[in-house]
Amino acid sequence: MPRIIITVPEKNAQPYRFSLNRESVSIGRGSDNDIVVDSGSVSVKHAEMRRIEGGYELGDAGSTNGIKHRGVRHDKIALVSGMSLRLGDVSFDFTLTDEELGEIARERPAGDIPAQKEKEKVVAGEPDAEAPKRKLRPAAPYKPVAEAAGLSFGMIVLFLVLAAAAFATGLSIRHQKETGEPLIKAIVNKGDRVQQVPTAEAPAK
Repeated sequence: MPRIIITVPEKNAQPYRFSLNRESVSIGRGSDNDIVVDSGSVSVKHAEMRRIEGGYELGDAGSTNGIKHRGVRHDKIALVSGMSLRLGDVSFDFTLTDEELGEIARERPAGDIPAQKEKEKVVAGEPDAEAPKRKLRPAAPYKPVAEAAGLSFGMIVLFLVLAAAAFATGLSIRHQKETGEPLIKAIVNKGDRVQQVPTAEAPAK
């Protein structure tokens, strides 16, 4: 017999069992319902559980607070053994025995199993409203290949310029220590000496 457990906040859980042959079970705050729920968050006529081919479904009967699964409101939802729903603030837990699962499975076309569909939704990435939010790092900005290559070439040129400047500075310091004269001045003086060398006169004919 299918088992339903109704749990009103701050009250004891109330279990109910029904035959597989029963076609519908009404749930609400009103006394004429099959399951009477004493909670202000539940409407007088809140929901109806119906026996369908291959299982059960729970439909909203025009309630104020609706039926919610994983924080998402539904007008109608296929019931899977082990499923927990919310009727307003009230917990609705649905379970079937192994024998009942076997009997229901024989009514259902191959591959049309609600439990499998639930797993497929999770695998496919359907959001779970009750799952904790994960913080994702922002993706690195996209840079075209040509731009990246240009940036690398510019860095190489800058490195070479800096290396040449460092080499020249070191050479100048070393020259000044050895001669007591700045390298630039020595280069200028050497140029002047080259220009001042007298040219040899051509022999008289």
